Amino acid sequence: MSATNEEYVPAAYEIARERYSDLGVDTELALARLEQLSLSLHCWQGDDLRGFEAGAGGPGGGIAVIGEYPGRARNPGELRDDLDLAYSLVPGTHRLSLHSIYAETGGRKVERNDLLPEHFESWVAWAKSKGHGLDMNPTCFGHPLASDGFTLSNRDPGVRRFWIEHCAACRRIGDYFGRELGTAAVTNIWIPDGFKDTPVDRLGPRRRLLESLDAVFVEEIDPSHNLDAVEPKLFGIGSESYVAGSMEFYSSYALTRNVLLTLDSGHFHPTESISDKFSSLLLFVKGLFLHVTRGIRWDSDHVVTYDDDLQAIMQELVRGEALERVRIGLDYFDASINRVAAWVIGSRSALRALLAALLEPLEMLRALEAEGDLTGRLALLEELKAMPSEAVWDYFCMKQCVPVGMEYMNRIRNYEKSVLSNRGQ
Repeated sequence: MSATNEEYVPAAYEIARERYSDLGVDTELALARLEQLSLSLHCWQGDDLRGFEAGAGGPGGGIAVIGEYPGRARNPGELRDDLDLAYSLVPGTHRLSLHSIYAETGGRKVERNDLLPEHFESWVAWAKSKGHGLDMNPTCFGHPLASDGFTLSNRDPGVRRFWIEHCAACRRIGDYFGRELGTAAVTNIWIPDGFKDTPVDRLGPRRRLLESLDAVFVEEIDPSHNLDAVEPKLFGIGSESYVAGSMEFYSSYALTRNVLLTLDSGHFHPTESISDKFSSLLLFVKGLFLHVTRGIRWDSDHVVTYDDDLQAIMQELVRGEALERVRIGLDYFDASINRVAAWVIGSRSALRALLAALLEPLEMLRALEAEGDLTGRLALLEELKAMPSEAVWDYFCMKQCVPVGMEYMNRIRNYEKSVLSNRGQ
């Protein structure tokens, strides 16, 4: 950062601090709170969701990663190197979400239902050395026993048993993460099960899914080590007409089984925002896990940007006093741009939106609403759009010793020239 910026950022922050103070907002308190919040970055952005499973051929399961930008991570070491750079450009201390296919088995074929904590020892050692927590995901796609599009709700009891055992194994791995790292992992279950065309039997797959999930969760695991979560979806590629794990199904399951409900911001109709759902769901469910992404029409996995939907999500978390009951993760994969930049852009956008939400004068806004002064409420909300939250964000980055403004792209471009460009595909 240049000397000019070092002088400018604190000066701009002081002006912003005074302006927010006039509204009753303590910027130092907002920054202290933001510093305590962690995002769960998703490892699969770095290698296009290929993983390290011996003999695997790619994602499958209705998941498509578009683009051939050079520099994809080809092994665990490269992926961790890329992640190290990404984390160094994002203020705060954050987590990493792993899929089971990122196990390290020494090149040996290990079936997914036989995965053990020892296959993730290198990830835990890395996370300990860097101060990251880890989260876990069963990989219920890209496998011969998922070739017909059905896993936990499959008609074949043998296939169901395989996936039950796989999900149970992942819960034990999540427990290992939590015990070793001192912070509870979220083990999140998403399955692709559904029909491309309209089914006759909607009940059967859901009944089988219910029974399978109950079998997955039969083993009691200390929630201080592992938190279970289930993730609904409206539709997917190859399941356009019916998804067994719908919002209604998983909301009911989370409520009756006391597990977390995962909301992916790209898994609903384009006219829906998950922010509208928080206040209702949190009256009943144990908690929420978010997969923040950016949907464009019917494609849900674009890099997170500072758009209206992202701002609404973060505003509702703060306004609804939900930050203590909600874990925030990212979930997108874009192979058309620099993959490290995708991590950094999405993470910084999410944190900027969180900061803007923390800088709202909530007491003043709530008072106006309670008094019935809806005109004043609207006026203040509009004025807030022009408040200097970016000056506070720049100051936060400077204090956290990460790049201010576009400087992070200079570091990514240098890394691309010296490291990524030398990788084959």
